[in-house]
Amino acid sequence: MSLVWVTPDQALPSPEHASPEGLVAAGLDLSVPRLLEAYSQGMFPWYSPGDPVLWWSPDPRMVLEVDKFKISRSLGKKLRQIARQQDQNEARLRVTCDLAFEQVIGQCAAQRSATGTWISPDIQQVYTDLHHSGYAHSIETWVDNKLVGGLYGVNLGRFFFGESMFALQTDASKIALAHLVDFLKFAGIPYIDCQQETSHLASLGASPIPRADFMDALAWAMNQPSPVWPHGALQLGQPPTC
Repeated sequence: MSLVWVTPDQALPSPEHASPEGLVAAGLDLSVPRLLEAYSQGMFPWYSPGDPVLWWSPDPRMVLEVDKFKISRSLGKKLRQIARQQDQNEARLRVTCDLAFEQVIGQCAAQRSATGTWISPDIQQVYTDLHHSGYAHSIETWVDNKLVGGLYGVNLGRFFFGESMFALQTDASKIALAHLVDFLKFAGIPYIDCQQETSHLASLGASPIPRADFMDALAWAMNQPSPVWPHGALQLGQPPTC
């Protein structure tokens, strides 16, 4: 099967035409409209800096159903401590939404720079543009007002597409994920796309599903309205203030 090359004025092909590895197409266009087109059809960009933009739709697809999120005993203890202290004005640890998107994506890139990262400056810029357009969001974990962990991803309709996480302290990214899951439950978003299958994601409750099932879930989600995302503090077990 030959690789499909798309020019900026051409539409991406259907994921049904993906290679066995999940590669759908290649091109040079990396823009907010192209990202929205790709995500709405179950594709995402993943490529090395300096190479053409590669669009992927793996089969199977790793997905975390928010109701199946697994919390270890140690993480559960930390989350209970956070819940007890979150109403205190001087709590050392706090979790927020959309207060430091550029810092979060920059830290995600920095943590992977030693082994190579797909989060190139171009990727950081276009996802920051996507954030300013209201589609990309970050969750931040702070300790003593210092950013120590977080994640970012994309929301369309009732689907959240997870992109990357980072942690500078133990469990800092998992704390951010737990708060994201809590918000998604309130928002009526049942799925987090995790893209590639890894043992780490499996330990958090994610599992691989056939592409056809993923596309069915995505089709339902895309026909639902996107929630209003909060800007500021996130608190466990409480509806977010938007």
